[in-house]
Amino acid sequence: MIGSKRRSRSATNAWPGYVDALSALLMLVIFMLLIYVVSQLYLSQTLSDRNTELFRLNQRLAEISELLGLEQSKTAALEQEMASVQNDYSASLARNDELQDRLEASRNQLMQQSADAEARAGRLASMSDELEEKDQLSASQQAMIMRLSNQIASLREQLRQITAALRLQEQETADKESELADVSRRLNTLLAERVSELEQYQSEFFSRLRNILETNENIRIVGDRFLLPSELLFASGSAQLGEAGKRELDKLATVLLDVVGAIPADIDWILRIDGHTDIIPINTPQFPSNWELSTARAVAVVRYLADQGVPERRMVAAGFGEFVPVAEGTTADALQKNRRIELKLTDR
Repeated sequence: MIGSKRRSRSATNAWPGYVDALSALLMLVIFMLLIYVVSQLYLSQTLSDRNTELFRLNQRLAEISELLGLEQSKTAALEQEMASVQNDYSASLARNDELQDRLEASRNQLMQQSADAEARAGRLASMSDELEEKDQLSASQQAMIMRLSNQIASLREQLRQITAALRLQEQETADKESELADVSRRLNTLLAERVSELEQYQSEFFSRLRNILETNENIRIVGDRFLLPSELLFASGSAQLGEAGKRELDKLATVLLDVVGAIPADIDWILRIDGHTDIIPINTPQFPSNWELSTARAVAVVRYLADQGVPERRMVAAGFGEFVPVAEGTTADALQKNRRIELKLTDR
């Protein structure tokens, strides 16, 4: 009986140890799970921040690429203008070289004639000395000597005049070359000043319009262009401006008229309005294709801005249909982004 009581007491006292061990193990597992969950949350937040920063960097890179394209187009225009000036300068140099060759040939010919005249004068002088010694000159011979002397004097005078003309022509050629170089430098300076002025007004227009339109989340800015969704301006398959679109264009016209008043008249600027559609084809009596629809929408915007006072000769409308998308794919979001009106202030 005593042995039975001892065995019963031993079996009963072992369980608290097992319970403590299991409790400690459970707490350790819970602690490890808590550490894992916290680390996962931290890693998720870090990856989210990196993705956001990468998206912003990609947007900035796209804007820089757009600005670089604009600068390259301006540089190409200036290079073309410089090539034209250089061609004119080369043609002028060629004409000057041709004139120099002709003048040089005339000078050589006159020098030869002068040498011949000098030789004949020498011979006549020798003959005169001989005739004086012999005292046998006739009246006709004396008259011939007089005529030859007069011819020699006339040739010498012509040679003097031609030499003076050649020197004057050389001086005029040098003056023309200097003047042409000065004109080229002034033209380059003027072009640089005009490009700089237009860039200043482009920057002012872009900044003011962005401040006004930034409250509308549907309007996007890509580089130096404003992208207005077609749904904001037109109904589906229509080129008739809606009231909401007119309100946005009123804002644009107000800013543009303020900037236009400050742009000098000799800066050749334009407001370019481009119409774009998605890839879904259209075939109606009014719009046989997306080309007609995109062009009609761009023209509608131009006409409305002209009614608000924007100079008609400072606007151009173009329709690109579905051929210049900004988003790839056929999702609803991609199609919506591609249906747009683009606005850009640039030079002609």
